[in-house]
Amino acid sequence: MKQPLKFSQFGADDGQIVIYFHGAPGAPEECQSFDLDGKSHGLTFICFDRFSADASVNGEAYFKLLAEEISKKSAGKQVDVIGFSIGAFIALQTCRYMTDGTVKSLHLVSAAAPLEAGDYLEAMAGKQVFQLAKTFPTLFILLSYWQRLLVLLFPNALFRILFAGAAGDDKVLATDREFRSGITQVLRLCFTDRVQGYARDIGAYVRPWKTTLPDVSVNTYIWHGEEDNWSPKLMADYLKSAIPGCTSIKMFNGLSHYSCLYRAVPEICNLLGKT
Repeated sequence: MKQPLKFSQFGADDGQIVIYFHGAPGAPEECQSFDLDGKSHGLTFICFDRFSADASVNGEAYFKLLAEEISKKSAGKQVDVIGFSIGAFIALQTCRYMTDGTVKSLHLVSAAAPLEAGDYLEAMAGKQVFQLAKTFPTLFILLSYWQRLLVLLFPNALFRILFAGAAGDDKVLATDREFRSGITQVLRLCFTDRVQGYARDIGAYVRPWKTTLPDVSVNTYIWHGEEDNWSPKLMADYLKSAIPGCTSIKMFNGLSHYSCLYRAVPEICNLLGKT
């Protein structure tokens, strides 16, 4: 019998269920940022450890698996879904298989759009990684294992590399000791035992997928930082135009990638707490 995916839970003990898709790199512990607001608004946040899913499950079978796990967890009740960064892409693909009304709303935070939809790559902080995954997937896998070694030997080094080009208020976050510690722990969890899961998400993301967006009819909200250089602002504009169910887009002045996530947390929780 197939084992259910492990998950982490934050917020209220028995509240309205919200499914969170973490970024890539990322880990379920990223959802910790929703804990306090979740408690105050009666929201229970569930983040599946999707990188631990069987590495042989790829493509559409992977998205179907995630949809099945959400359906099991919801037990017939409606859920809201939040996707951050590359996690927004996974959330979009998963929601395509949840057309039975289970998903009440979808929130895309600092979302990454399809690479083939525009000339985004040059402006992206992760340009080299995405280009490698797209053009030389075997070399990308080797790079991912090098990142694993780096995290094991020099845990702070990968953080410094990833945030060397931080923009907007991410620059301020990068100097915050608590933020550095939290992200370093997330990176350690991501790369130590879950490299294959991380590589699966990135590999899926760099393949063409813009033709899937017309299938997303769920009520969708976009939250994005004007200064985001991980997922450039033009990506948010494209997703707004390409997703039929998109009803709202909010841009935050001066914010970038993670700073947008932290700014959006209380607003999303407040919105979900009222519905």
